[in-house]
Amino acid sequence: MFKISDFSRLSRVSLKTLRFYDDIGILKPANIDKDTGYRYYSADQLLTLNRILLYKDLGFTLQQIHQLLCEDISTENVRGMLQRKEREVQQQLEVERERLSKIQDRLLLLQREGRVEKEQEVVMKSVEAQKIISFCSHGTVEEIPKLFHTLGQLVGKQKRQLLPQMVMWKESESSEAEFELEVAYSLRQEIAVSSDILNVRILPEEPMMATLLQRIDPFVPSTACIDLAKWLEDNHYRIKKDQPGREVYVQSLEENGGTFVEVQIPIESKS
Repeated sequence: MFKISDFSRLSRVSLKTLRFYDDIGILKPANIDKDTGYRYYSADQLLTLNRILLYKDLGFTLQQIHQLLCEDISTENVRGMLQRKEREVQQQLEVERERLSKIQDRLLLLQREGRVEKEQEVVMKSVEAQKIISFCSHGTVEEIPKLFHTLGQLVGKQKRQLLPQMVMWKESESSEAEFELEVAYSLRQEIAVSSDILNVRILPEEPMMATLLQRIDPFVPSTACIDLAKWLEDNHYRIKKDQPGREVYVQSLEENGGTFVEVQIPIESKS
């Protein structure tokens, strides 16, 4: 039998850790002197301690290690716990690979342009449900300003209270040359609706949106679609079926800051 101090030297595990393992019941001393309270350990317990350290190095929690040390645990249960840990580590590796890829992109951008932020940055986020007032139609992207003009006329003076402007679009089943378009205002308070072609509804929550904020500039061609497509490919996502894409128009608070549009594409993991 070895005193806890000698056992600590042999095992190279600190006294504090050994006392903690005793307190949680994962490695109790073989004997405790009733008079002095000294803890004593046997040589065989070095094997148990080595198993604890092995499982800890594999990433198991102390609670899981306690289960693995049970004498009546079956080989199948041990295999199952190891397989679950294997899947968990693989998922962590995927996350770290994505993080590494993003770091490498930033290094390249810093080397090429002297900065770490992109002008057009794809961000994945969730979008809360919101109440809107909208007008639906079919048409091309070029017709969106005209549709907003119609929506503004239908809403009238109340449109001053309704921001921001939004567009929802998806492919048309009746025409390959057009989209199903819905232009809308975010509705933060109740308003009087006098037209039958206006819709007041709840735009549903989307838990996963690939979003990209860009400045509206008629003299600079937009690369938003290219940037989003590349991001989807690189990060192994796909566009969610039967859910419209969205555009939210945001006015800059800075003087002469211009108008920005946030493109929002509902996505899901390919896996």
